[in-house]
Amino acid sequence: MSERNSGLPDSQAVTGGAIPGGEGQPAYLLHRQLTSAIPVVIAVPHAGRDYPASLVNRMRHPGEAAPRLEDRYVDLIARKVADATGAALLVASAPRAMIDLNRSPEDVDWEMIAGPRTGYVRSRLAVGRRSRSGLGLVPRCLPGLGELWRQRLPGVELSRRLEQVHTPYHLALSQTLEGLRDRWGAALLLDVHSMPPLGPKTGEDAAADYVVGDRFGAACESHLAGAALEYLEANGARAAHNRPYAGGYVLDRHGAPARGISAMQLEICRATYLDPQLREPGKGLDRVADLVTGLAMRLAQEVAGNVRGFPQAAE
Repeated sequence: MSERNSGLPDSQAVTGGAIPGGEGQPAYLLHRQLTSAIPVVIAVPHAGRDYPASLVNRMRHPGEAAPRLEDRYVDLIARKVADATGAALLVASAPRAMIDLNRSPEDVDWEMIAGPRTGYVRSRLAVGRRSRSGLGLVPRCLPGLGELWRQRLPGVELSRRLEQVHTPYHLALSQTLEGLRDRWGAALLLDVHSMPPLGPKTGEDAAADYVVGDRFGAACESHLAGAALEYLEANGARAAHNRPYAGGYVLDRHGAPARGISAMQLEICRATYLDPQLREPGKGLDRVADLVTGLAMRLAQEVAGNVRGFPQAAE
């Protein structure tokens, strides 16, 4: 990892990993307070928009596939929330099209891999549901677009992506969470994603704009999920719990309530903060950022308890 001063007092920006073919571009940016303000890490694993030419040239439909794979501009919300609360912020720069940081290293679709598979044992048991659907460690296909790649991925390239992107990202996340836990006694990961609209927004069965995922209680203290849903409802936001998104590999790997580390996934409907085409930031972005800022503060208060000088949750 390399460090630099962020320009703000008592804060630090850390870059780490490397995007293969990216001419020195880091795989992630970690921004943190030297003295943590709250025991919360906000992470955005699908925010990456740094596409090296070598990756784009391999794609069949880069103009359509890339934005559909991204959690489009949700990192802009996360950055505003971190600035307002002092939460640590980890944002991926490497795109999901290259490697999905919310998938296990074993969740590989081996039919798309060519050549030697160093360090791997090919087994049907190692292929997860996501890989079978085309959205494994390296996405293979999308509905309406079909196959994403012009040719199979060399096994050595897969290993490079794991070593330079996947491993350092998760190591940085783990170390940051453990540091907060050691200081505060507990820590929370808020893993931020975006989702397409789930259905009509009006009527008795209006679709949720937010989904709180906690792996059905396995990744997060139950009172935290309850506090999140209560806060969202109190602020007029339609929210659901674990359905249709309960969380993935990030929560499985980092959520450890028994060790004082909880992990929660937050899905935000793209229609709430993007333009009508769901491609560029829209008028609702600041409003959503304000709502999630209040949520982060409410959850931080739940995690930290009655700490002297700890700010009250925004209402």
